[in-house]
Amino acid sequence: MHLTLHTDYALRMLMYLALNPDRRCTIEEIAEQYDVSRHHLMKVALTLAQAGFVDSLRGRNGGLQLSRTAGQVGIGAVVRATEDNFDLVECFDGASNTCCLAPACQLKQPFTEAVKAFLAVLDRYTLADMLGNPVTARSLRRLLGAT
Repeated sequence: MHLTLHTDYALRMLMYLALNPDRRCTIEEIAEQYDVSRHHLMKVALTLAQAGFVDSLRGRNGGLQLSRTAGQVGIGAVVRATEDNFDLVECFDGASNTCCLAPACQLKQPFTEAVKAFLAVLDRYTLADMLGNPVTARSLRRLLGAT
């Protein structure tokens, strides 16, 4: 399984916002810290705002902030909101499946169970868990130059 860059950037953005809970952070600032495309982060921010993970304010004093505490942001929920699908193999999508083995193949069930198990593990963690203890949070702030 491979997560998209969209999900990767979403998790990074959320971590950055969680490390700066008392202020609004700009997309430009986050893009610069991670050395990623501002345009791509704009799409990520839109997804996160639509899913209710961040509050977005436009304008001179605008920016992004978490819409809830880091402990209330589930990693599994973020992954579900940012991934297009979890089709591990072609036969997961009945509309485009052309595999001639599909009628008799038994691989779909274990793959389905694996995706459910993957998401169940992620559901056990929150954004706060990713920041770890205060020592880890300080290290992350230092790496990102966060205030």
